[in-house]
Amino acid sequence: MEIKKRIIALDIGTKKIGIAVCDALWLSAQPLKTINRTKDDAAYLEIRKICNEYLCDTILIGVPYNMDGTLGFQAKNCLNFIKPLEKEFKILYQDERLSSSTAEEILKQQGKKYTKNKSMVDMVAASVILQEYIDNNR
Repeated sequence: MEIKKRIIALDIGTKKIGIAVCDALWLSAQPLKTINRTKDDAAYLEIRKICNEYLCDTILIGVPYNMDGTLGFQAKNCLNFIKPLEKEFKILYQDERLSSSTAEEILKQQGKKYTKNKSMVDMVAASVILQEYIDNNR
């Protein structure tokens, strides 16, 4: 099996960013952590640290398109957030409509109490986004 560079995925919200990473064989995505977005410079620093730690040169961004395929406020927010990292990393974009709903369903099936822990949903949503990308690009 071919070993590829790892990818991290970001589920970018206005307050938090869920992060997931894939394994070196591109078989699965694992939720990694959630970082606060109170200061974007601190968030960029943390994302760079994670990319260095996991030897990632590519970042997958979940873009929450509207159901009609247009870019709403949150989608534009994601695209604007990632701009400062475009010179350092290859940026990929993945439609992430309904990823949070899918993440909540996964957590519900696992018996985890997620309703008061949005960070857990954000991390799992990032892994849903990344797993879909892996499955479509193996």
